[in-house]
Amino acid sequence: MRIVIALGGNALLHRGERPDAAVQEANIDRVTTAIAALAQEHEIVVTHGNGPQIGLLAVESAADPALSAPYPLDLLGAQTQGMIGSLLARTLHDALPGRRIAALVTHTLVRADDPAFDHPTKFVGQVYPYEVASTLARKRDWHIAADTTGWRRVVPSPAPERILETDTVHELLNSGTLVICAGGGGVPVTADPDTGALTGAEAVIDKDLTAALLAEDLKADFLLILTDVPCVYAGYGTPDQRPVLGATPAELRRGGFPDGSMGPKTEAAARFVERTGGLAAIGSLDAAYEIVHGRSGTLVRPDLTVA
Repeated sequence: MRIVIALGGNALLHRGERPDAAVQEANIDRVTTAIAALAQEHEIVVTHGNGPQIGLLAVESAADPALSAPYPLDLLGAQTQGMIGSLLARTLHDALPGRRIAALVTHTLVRADDPAFDHPTKFVGQVYPYEVASTLARKRDWHIAADTTGWRRVVPSPAPERILETDTVHELLNSGTLVICAGGGGVPVTADPDTGALTGAEAVIDKDLTAALLAEDLKADFLLILTDVPCVYAGYGTPDQRPVLGATPAELRRGGFPDGSMGPKTEAAARFVERTGGLAAIGSLDAAYEIVHGRSGTLVRPDLTVA
């Protein structure tokens, strides 16, 4: 079975942890254990978030006196692909001796006129108290929004239109390679309508929506979205909270999940299942093997009543 795994942005850097390299190196073993167990039985493609990491690099770049201007988000996204890809490739190399592992810097085409550029929604970086966040926003011309435990920077998140290296990923898979790609949703680029020349975009694409598109293009059988909760919850954080253990795409969409957290995950799962007839699931990183085998998480299945 061909599985595309989308790792949450906090897989390597949990909320409240110091963004040190040693912390992320320590957390990588947990990620590797989850992936390696599935890789023993299936073809695997791994994507990952980069919200904490790209936010950290953006802060460092903005504060660097050697620079006349901060690095743009597309180049910072490429840096996070290299860093996280290297960590994953090294540990998977040790966990899966003899298996080919490749980490690929990946570009994702977006529309230059996507309305998301005028309405930033994607959280990046760490959580701040409101006073700190508002001061940083004024100083660095940031947009900020309330997260679950504080305030964070938000940046544009245009819809992924096409992953430019899909054919390369396909060839690597066919050669037996476990591929790490499309990190942080891919490096966002726009294409000149006349020449096709690529230009980086000041944005961070949602990694789950990119993973759904990648899984569709690769003709994957299963899209596995791993996060820090055991499953999708209806009424999350309220007295009426209840687990959603199975749903069709239409049922998920009726759940009204928020854009800043579970919304993109449920939409990505719904899109993949609708467009391919395959299966998707959302659940905890530590239960990845059990989710694929139907013993944990939220399973998203086709609506068999639709003609």
